[in-house]
Amino acid sequence: MEYLVREARIMDIERIVALSDGTLRAGTRESPLDAADLLRQLVYLPSASIFVAEARREVVGGAMLALRPSVRAGGFVGTVDFLVVDPGHDEDRVTDALLEDILRSARNKACTVVEAGGLTDPAERTRWERRGFQEAGPLMYRTVAVERAAARRS
Repeated sequence: MEYLVREARIMDIERIVALSDGTLRAGTRESPLDAADLLRQLVYLPSASIFVAEARREVVGGAMLALRPSVRAGGFVGTVDFLVVDPGHDEDRVTDALLEDILRSARNKACTVVEAGGLTDPAERTRWERRGFQEAGPLMYRTVAVERAAARRS
């Protein structure tokens, strides 16, 4: 089966969120926006590129490349924020197709490195290593609480 990769449109967002099976925005981080609302906003921003993979005009995968400047990296760093694939399709082929466009976009946007996190499944890690990704050590992070509208009124 042939997979076509293109930039996501607003109408693709619900399908991407459905494919994620709840893994987008998983965890304890609080935000006034749900995953679909945030993705709808990111479709229009230059600091993010959202891609979908289609088979027979049906969205069967999605991924997002987020950009941030980094003096330490010598340019921009691209982060694969998520990559989701419909379980009824060839995960390797859809992942390959999406990553090919993500890496092309990263090169076009002067990224010096592309990183991916949250790869806890050993099979998934192996799949990414076959595509040239390497272990880079753990990151440190801290959540920043976002004030909700209701909390401000109290």
